[in-house]
Amino acid sequence: MARRQNSAPPEDFTEKIIDIDVETEMEESFLEYAYSVIYSRALPDARDGLKPVQRRILYMMTDMGLRPDRGHVKSARVVGEVMGKLHPHGDSAIYDAMVRMAQDFSLRLPLIDGHGNFGSLDDGPAAARYTEARLAAPALTMTDHLDEDVVDFVPNYDNQLTQPEVLPAAFPNLLVNGASGIAVGMATNMPPHNLGEVVAAARHLIAHPEASLEDVMRFVPGPDLPSGGKIVGLDGVRDAYATGRGSFKTRATVKVEQLSARRTGLVVTELPYTVGPEKVIEKIKDAVTAKKLQGISDIVDLTDRKHGLRLVIELKNGFNPNAVLAQLYRFTPMEDSFGINNVALVDGQPRTLGLLELLQVYITHRILVVRRRTSYRLQRKRDRLHLVEGLLVAIVDIDEVIQIIRASDESSAARERLMTIYDLTEIQANYILELRLRQLTKYSRIELEKEQDQLRLEIAELEAVLGSEERLRTLVSDELAALSEQFATPRRTVLLESEAAAPLKGSALPAPAAKGAKAVLPLEIADDPCWVLLSASGQLARTSDRQPFGDGQRIKHDAFRSVLASTARGEVGAVTSGGRMIRLQVMDMPALPPTAGIPNLAGGVPSSEFITLERGESLVGLAPLGAVVALGTAQGVVKRVQPDYPLNRDDWEVISLKPRDRVVGMAAAADADDLVFITRLAQLLRFPASAVRPQGRTAGGMAGIKLAAGDAVLHFGSVSSGDGQGVVVTLAAPGDALPGTAAGSAKITEFSEYPVKGRATAGVRAHRFLRGEEALSLAWAGHGPARAASANGVTRALPTEHGRRDGSGVPVTQQIDAVGPNLVGLIEATRPAVPEPVAPPAEPASSSGRPVRTVQPTDDGQGTLL
Repeated sequence: MARRQNSAPPEDFTEKIIDIDVETEMEESFLEYAYSVIYSRALPDARDGLKPVQRRILYMMTDMGLRPDRGHVKSARVVGEVMGKLHPHGDSAIYDAMVRMAQDFSLRLPLIDGHGNFGSLDDGPAAARYTEARLAAPALTMTDHLDEDVVDFVPNYDNQLTQPEVLPAAFPNLLVNGASGIAVGMATNMPPHNLGEVVAAARHLIAHPEASLEDVMRFVPGPDLPSGGKIVGLDGVRDAYATGRGSFKTRATVKVEQLSARRTGLVVTELPYTVGPEKVIEKIKDAVTAKKLQGISDIVDLTDRKHGLRLVIELKNGFNPNAVLAQLYRFTPMEDSFGINNVALVDGQPRTLGLLELLQVYITHRILVVRRRTSYRLQRKRDRLHLVEGLLVAIVDIDEVIQIIRASDESSAARERLMTIYDLTEIQANYILELRLRQLTKYSRIELEKEQDQLRLEIAELEAVLGSEERLRTLVSDELAALSEQFATPRRTVLLESEAAAPLKGSALPAPAAKGAKAVLPLEIADDPCWVLLSASGQLARTSDRQPFGDGQRIKHDAFRSVLASTARGEVGAVTSGGRMIRLQVMDMPALPPTAGIPNLAGGVPSSEFITLERGESLVGLAPLGAVVALGTAQGVVKRVQPDYPLNRDDWEVISLKPRDRVVGMAAAADADDLVFITRLAQLLRFPASAVRPQGRTAGGMAGIKLAAGDAVLHFGSVSSGDGQGVVVTLAAPGDALPGTAAGSAKITEFSEYPVKGRATAGVRAHRFLRGEEALSLAWAGHGPARAASANGVTRALPTEHGRRDGSGVPVTQQIDAVGPNLVGLIEATRPAVPEPVAPPAEPASSSGRPVRTVQPTDDGQGTLL
């Protein structure tokens, strides 16, 4: 192992020790370092909105010819060129800056067109050797006209190359794309804005240099974040625009959706700026585990490239979506704050700028760029005009010019002779000498004179621009307008003055409370009274309250078959034709928004989502689980069921049916009500409900109506005793024709005209058939006036007058047109409401005292009755 040997200093060595104050040295060194970080690394220039590394990337990519109309190249190649020629720092810093300029979720107007994995809000990008890049179209406007002396160039780090001190920047990049950076002792954090709005504000400021901040904010009301979302509360934005410092709250865009028949969810389509879905999912799971969040059953990320962000948060039944959302805003990044700190370099010094100052600095820079470009173009035009004028002088006697050149011993002599003979300048003479003989053919006198005139016009125009400050500012404004028309896009972020203006989509409830504020909404939905609705087309829903409907059976494109009073956390039973009752949770049904009129069933779901029917089985209606329910079967059996249903089952039998029998009707029936059977052969039996004692759910019932051979029950129901609105409607059609293909007859009679008979009797005749008629097609007894409903839910009103018998006792009937085959039956037109509705006035009777109305089919072919 070698040993270190101490060698003596040389004989002429003189020791010199200088005492340095450590405090002074540290202060000076730190200031140099801080200035280097501020000026050369962390803070953007207020003119082009770029940090040095970003500016060098764009300039080098322009120099490499990576235009949008050319192919992508490896990102590593760009990083290497920038690092080797302009930016002698680590490749990771260069690549990170390059990646950010390609991310559409970071910049409002990306400057680099990336190909490959350039990362997401939750994941980093792939390595530079895997990705490819080229300039985006807006980046060309940032570097355009660099070859026309529009900005100053400075040496690179080794003084071998030059680079632009600032880019021309055809649009206000600092405001449009924002910036963020941490320097020594200061930092910057600027949000992106909408290009169209910023350009409109800049043009207004160009036209009105004395404009105030309020005038400018009419064009730029607030930031426009790439991720969209909502900005709630604009006071902080106004402070930032006035002073350069402020903050605002951003919220996710959320709407309520019915995920399934039983599940409601919060669907997140936009998140706050710089917040990724994986971060939100993680925070939600942590908050649910810590029991800070309640009412959430699952969260699914359905984000893809086709549909964009879609985060589905499934809610448990019975929880208020707005209250759950308020918890999400409080405990997760679905609500975030953005602190504005507009620090940028102005003349090499860091300054905190408001909106007006930022626009003024950019406009001043852009006016200087256009002035320098115009001066450069003017000089080029003057130089060309000078050459053209020399050619026009020489082309008049081109043969003599050639002879002078041939006779000269050297080019200097030829130059002197041309300058002397034709009074040319040295530049003109050199240009003529440098022409090749083949070029002389295109220089005709007419063409040169035309070019001369055109050059003089262009020079006059450029001189006019330079000579008028107003025309120069107008030119800058017009160029900004053209750029805005090409690249501007609609606003993505919604600006809300306050939280009261931020309702939850799909919900009629008030907006949630702010983060940190005391919640004013109940987390769980209260057990409030409501209506449970079953429509003729099989839609199930519930209302959010129990307001009266008026004539609540008729709604647009549908009709109510069952309307049952319940509560939001209650239960109801669905009775099927197979004698089963299925327990339904009211909370599982979608809630319709409150309305002053008839509820709209557009928000309902098919009953098949809740009820699984067997082959040949159909849904009869809804029944309360806490009241006695009467059932009637096709074979004439009647049963009143005791409400002693099992608590541990969701499906049970309520009547034991005989073979080939089925339930045709059901209704809640108190002892004071009357039960009604109507058969196909037009027999009607009315008897008191008290004649049928309630039985257990496994009983088979008792004889209700005595049926003749070939007869069957068509309708079973109950009518309140002594109700003056009770009516009986019977519809008959020829028995030898298909339903809906031949004319028939209809009859409407007051229910009070039918006598009360004993149970298990044949009843009385309710309809006298005309010639060719053999049976009833539809029958109904209940509260009038009635309506007919088809299978697609369309309803038509029936007459309100009641038919009476004449002296001979023959029912008066009216010939009707064909009745459609798809009718689900006759329904009650007036719902017992809260309060009780007023009965509609009766129409005057006919001259014979027997008012009868016509029943006609509709144009839709479904057989809906009038």
